Amino acid sequence: MKLPVLKQVSGFIQKHDRDFVEEAIMVLEDISEARGWKEEELNTIGELISNLSGGLEVHSMEEKEGLSTKEAANAFMKRVMGSID
Repeated sequence: MKLPVLKQVSGFIQKHDRDFVEEAIMVLEDISEARGWKEEELNTIGELISNLSGGLEVHSMEEKEGLSTKEAANAFMKRVMGSID
């Protein structure tokens, strides 16, 4: 996941609607099941899904916890890094 992408997705949701991002995730998940993808291409699709999902979570943290985009993104990344360890 990339912090600038998470912030960008969160900003997109603020300007538009989270439904667009949720639908984009659904499309990416669906096309990932098609035959013929190379491993590198599937990794790229997975990274996109990961970043879009992370952006949704950052936006939710902004709304529910009243955090700024920067605070929410940093808190989310700390949580992700903690779960990896």
